Amino acid sequence: MTVQTSMELPMAGSELDESDIQAVLNVLRSGRLALGPEAEAFGEELAQRVDARFGVAVSSGTAALHIAVRALGWGPGDEVLVPSFTFVASVNALLYEGVTPVFVDIDPRTFCLDPQCVEAALTPRTKGIMVVDVFGHPAPWGELLEIAQRHGLRLIDDSCEALGAEYQGRKLGSLADVSTFAFYPNKQITTGEGGMLVTDDPQIASLARSLRNQGRGEMGAWLEHPRLGFNYRMSELNAALGRSQLARLDRFMALREQVAHMYTQRLAKVEGIKPPVVEPDVRMSWFVYVVTLDEGIQRDEIVRTLKTHGVPSRAYFSPIHRQPCAAQWAPEEGSLPVTEDVAARTLALPFHNRLSEAQVERVASALEEALADRRD
Repeated sequence: MTVQTSMELPMAGSELDESDIQAVLNVLRSGRLALGPEAEAFGEELAQRVDARFGVAVSSGTAALHIAVRALGWGPGDEVLVPSFTFVASVNALLYEGVTPVFVDIDPRTFCLDPQCVEAALTPRTKGIMVVDVFGHPAPWGELLEIAQRHGLRLIDDSCEALGAEYQGRKLGSLADVSTFAFYPNKQITTGEGGMLVTDDPQIASLARSLRNQGRGEMGAWLEHPRLGFNYRMSELNAALGRSQLARLDRFMALREQVAHMYTQRLAKVEGIKPPVVEPDVRMSWFVYVVTLDEGIQRDEIVRTLKTHGVPSRAYFSPIHRQPCAAQWAPEEGSLPVTEDVAARTLALPFHNRLSEAQVERVASALEEALADRRD
């Protein structure tokens, strides 16, 4: 018999310490809360960390994606290939600029774009690819870069879930025309709210700095606006926290990898689920820990049972082409079979830096019992 408990584990969480608090206090004491040195330094430091030339700090990962789309000149009449198995911001950034999203199916192992499906979806109107490194696993960049070069396409890397990840020894952030990162509290590092655009192109970087600041020119007068822009600036408080967190990124990644390893070992022999796959030629940057339920298992039942144990869990992701906001761009029924299948069977478990071995055992035991109850 399962007993209801009020001691529910947190689904996610940030790791904050005195250095983070001190960094924010220093900004408060300085009196310079916006348009100051912290945001610029954060951009430079993160760009250096991912082997990019320029980093532009902004208010969110969504803002970074939107600026990236605008900076590449994509607009009405253009098609951009994008997975449906992603967070909605990947698609929203295209829709903000009137770009037509063309949804492409994914690889059943990594849940990232399937290069063969990308090739099949190309049309004369295709201008680029919105690549997503799902859950922190790098997309198949070798094949995607070859496709882009052969067809003259531009690439945006939505690496908002994958800070620190690498593909064949190359850091994400150094592969696409423009790459983006996000720092929500469930990410590898946090600024509370915030994002970053990185690029090797000085013109894109300059345009991004203007677009984030109401379209003002970098060297222009205070109230001169040579272009339409946005209020996408990152505050000095957020940036100071980001710099403090970035200094501990390697430690955070190691802790998250350790938690993922504990989960994978414990769940390896549990019937009814498959742990996540990490391909041998990549360095995973663990964002969430997502298992795949076997066919025929009702995920909602598992979620409800886990909740009675005080263990939260979530479906991850609901396909974008099934969302009302993107319904008019939905492809024909059955054209994204892997996306539909994966989206119906994936389940995210509690995951963060500080998850202990005892807590992992609690989650795994609850999941094992939930699956066993279903078979009885």
